[in-house]
Amino acid sequence: MNAKASWLDYRERGSRGATRFMKWLALRCGRRVARLFLVPICAYFLLFSPRARNTSREYLALALGRRPRLTDLWRHYFTFATTVLDRVYFIAGQFERFDIEVRGIELLRRTLARGRGCLLLGAHLGSFELLRTLAPEYRLPVNVVMYEDNAANIAAVLNPLLDPALRTRVIVPGEVDTMLRISECLARGELVGLLGDRCAGSEKAVMCRFFGREAAFPQGPLLLAHSLRVPVMLLAGLYEGGRRYVIHVEPFCDEPRGDRAARAAWIGEWAQRYAERLEHFCRTAPYNWFNFYDFWSRSPR
Repeated sequence: MNAKASWLDYRERGSRGATRFMKWLALRCGRRVARLFLVPICAYFLLFSPRARNTSREYLALALGRRPRLTDLWRHYFTFATTVLDRVYFIAGQFERFDIEVRGIELLRRTLARGRGCLLLGAHLGSFELLRTLAPEYRLPVNVVMYEDNAANIAAVLNPLLDPALRTRVIVPGEVDTMLRISECLARGELVGLLGDRCAGSEKAVMCRFFGREAAFPQGPLLLAHSLRVPVMLLAGLYEGGRRYVIHVEPFCDEPRGDRAARAAWIGEWAQRYAERLEHFCRTAPYNWFNFYDFWSRSPR
């Protein structure tokens, strides 16, 4: 993949000490007080992160259909900061602080009742953390494939709060046993969540139309679904402001069919459909998109 910069190179900013302080503040003083501290934090990053600011402006112009104002950039930054803060409460199991609606949960239950696993395909849109931490409340066996290195400070500070049973359900991509663990989870009739909007390292990509422009999306999630012959559902945990989150679960593709020769065409077709649904959610909740890098700068291998 040719890229001006891979998203993996966009390391988190801020010290581990500051992250610990925000965790302490959130749990000790409550969400209202902690959100006040997000104001100077967002102001700092809005002023001193020109690269992220420019990519935010580029994206918002497409999602809003107009030239974004400074207030739009601020709302984009503050929405991101809020979902990071709320991750503290989700990991700590304090869901009573929020108004959470889950739409489509019965679809997951019916799929699991058939005794086969399912992939949950999300994006860096809203809070992916919400469903995996809420899953035990709904008795859903949700495993997640996720990188933690590019957010090592947050992971190191928050993971001790996480239920040990949930920690065992994290699958690190690119490891020797990654595919084996995913396959075993699906064979047990469990759910495996992964994100489908970022290409990592040398991962192969497919070009799709996204907001009327060409963008590269990873082949990996759909290749996995085709190889293992499992259905895929879309997942989006959107933050709607205040205390409200809405988790959307919707059917995407049933058990993939077709031989190896037709696989590339199948992946191209469904990657485009994924891009279209992602664009729909971005237009519905434009400030929930958290890819603060040049998303349209890449080309596939």
